[in-house]
Amino acid sequence: MNFLGWLIVASEVGFWVFILTGLIIRYIFKRKKLGLFFLALTPLIDLILLITTSVDLYRGAEAGTVHAIAAVYIGVSVAFGKSMIEWADVRFKYYITKEGPAPEKLGGLPYARQYFKSWIRHVFAYLMGAGFLAALIFLINDQERTEALDGVLKLWTLVLGLDFLIALSHFIFPKKIKENKPRLFG
Repeated sequence: MNFLGWLIVASEVGFWVFILTGLIIRYIFKRKKLGLFFLALTPLIDLILLITTSVDLYRGAEAGTVHAIAAVYIGVSVAFGKSMIEWADVRFKYYITKEGPAPEKLGGLPYARQYFKSWIRHVFAYLMGAGFLAALIFLINDQERTEALDGVLKLWTLVLGLDFLIALSHFIFPKKIKENKPRLFG
């Protein structure tokens, strides 16, 4: 794996490190403003990745799968970042500090609506990431150098379509909430 590949891995790790650090400072050490500062640093990771990817391509690197994954990562991070932080916040408060309410378990129509909203975020992530990919393909203007970008764009388009079908299926076949039934044996 090249430098950019490791940077993508480091970006994902850094994202969760900043979130975990922010939550620990916020709830364990009761320093809400300092905790919020660490949570607010997460977009900085995307900026560093965007700049590094752009510089790498500007210097003449062949646009490979790793560049495409960087564009996908940035789109997903921007579209889902806030909701991932909220998801972690609710669970940290409940499971670690025992302060907040239990994470809500949804089923039926509420779950279908929530999943569909998640699909809308996926569309936003796709538009952002695909926009980066399309811009790179246009700017490089060499089909051989951008073949990997085009391949990832096609694959992501397929995944987005499949995710839409899954979202619709939740309206047709609603998810049932599993109840915690007492066990008779064992």
